[in-house]
Amino acid sequence: MKFKHGTRRRAAEYEKDWVRRWKDDQTFERSVAQRPADNAYVFYDGPPFITGVPHHGTLLSSIVKDAVPRYWTMKGKRVERRWGWDCHGLPAENFVEKQLNITDRRQIVTSSDQPAPLDKDGQPLPTISLEKYITKACESMVANSETWQGVIDRIGRWVDFTGAYRTMDKDFMESVWWAFKQLYEAGKIYEGEKVLMYDTKFATPVSKAEVTMDNDAYQTVTDPSVYVKFSLMDEDAAVLAWTTTPWTLPANLMLAVNPEMTYCEVEVDGEKLILAEEALERTLQDDKHQPLDYDVLRTFPGSELVGKTYQPLDTGSNWPENDKVHTIYAADFVSHESGTGIVHIAPAYGDDDFELAKRHDISAFHVIDDNGYYTDSNYTGLEVWDNNKFIAKDLKEKGAVWKIEYIRHEYPFNPRSKQRIMYRAIPSWFFDIQGQKPLMLEQNEHINWFPAHLKHGRFAKNIEQAPDWNLSRDRFWATAMPVWKGD
Repeated sequence: MKFKHGTRRRAAEYEKDWVRRWKDDQTFERSVAQRPADNAYVFYDGPPFITGVPHHGTLLSSIVKDAVPRYWTMKGKRVERRWGWDCHGLPAENFVEKQLNITDRRQIVTSSDQPAPLDKDGQPLPTISLEKYITKACESMVANSETWQGVIDRIGRWVDFTGAYRTMDKDFMESVWWAFKQLYEAGKIYEGEKVLMYDTKFATPVSKAEVTMDNDAYQTVTDPSVYVKFSLMDEDAAVLAWTTTPWTLPANLMLAVNPEMTYCEVEVDGEKLILAEEALERTLQDDKHQPLDYDVLRTFPGSELVGKTYQPLDTGSNWPENDKVHTIYAADFVSHESGTGIVHIAPAYGDDDFELAKRHDISAFHVIDDNGYYTDSNYTGLEVWDNNKFIAKDLKEKGAVWKIEYIRHEYPFNPRSKQRIMYRAIPSWFFDIQGQKPLMLEQNEHINWFPAHLKHGRFAKNIEQAPDWNLSRDRFWATAMPVWKGD
């Protein structure tokens, strides 16, 4: 029979008929009920965020996931496929805050006597109580479920929507508490403090996986790089440290040198400066990168600098009362490949900094609050990222900065907030990944990977390099951690 144009049914019509037929016949439900419970195949599927709507990316993965349970059903297995919704996390809070027109997390207040935050112009921002915020979040989490169900039906995926779980349901959160308790009693969860990726816009730690999930996680930015003079106590000379993060200078507690490297004391423009021998030519240049005239007064090993004390910077910071601070320490991570061979150490804002301070019983010293505003210095009330250049110029005017240059370098951004990420010491609860690595690597050998090179490639390397897992987040809308502390 010759095909005639317009006689064939449109796909949009017959796909609806098939969906209706499956529902009328209960085809999916019968495929489960006809197979014994003791011959089950369990398929774990990470739930989508209920805040978004289906798109090509989610539908592609959904179709692939549907192929696996269908295959094992045809092999005679009982495959129950229960749908779920992820109702917590930053996407959920973003969704709610857009609805409430919240642009600054400080607008969410936890008590009636909490003062309203101020914007950049000093004007009070509108606030919302935490109770109203939570109520709105709960209401918003059911908005898109019908849209998802219609689309999932149309692509032919068989799942149980009637018994769908939600991460905000009390019984689900109680199951999280149960798991936490089991792990805690097994000695696999501990409280500690580590330097983590931190987002000041959302006022929370973020995991590296969250930050690097998009290709544009690292962006090229222009920042001031400053050469800072730290005057030695009882000596007519200053050590010259280099940093690309002038915003951390109000938190400086230490300096680090490499005891095996060679350092020089030089006289340039009437000042005596100390820096690594390898750094002389690249550092001692004018603004046009022309070499400056200088005299080398003496040469000595870095070990001679270890233990010397220096005057703290004039930043107005309330320095901790500890006779170990503002002292020069030895560190093997100091190299001559960049900078001056002398590293400024702010233990609260760098991993190497924090670990070096910890070895010498020096605690992290914070000068910035959870939302990225200075609380303890001449810069109190200023937002950190807006004032990075200002701090560099301010210290230059005060004579603490010898030279300012500008560099272009890659900096991590949170794809969700479009905000720079800082590294910040945070007290958190951690899962002991280090103690589980041998077992995880052994179990990896039993997984059939496609493509095969992932087994000993990306996945094995991820296990080998994984830090302990930070379980806690500073959230308004999430599962509370089941931890209570007495006095």
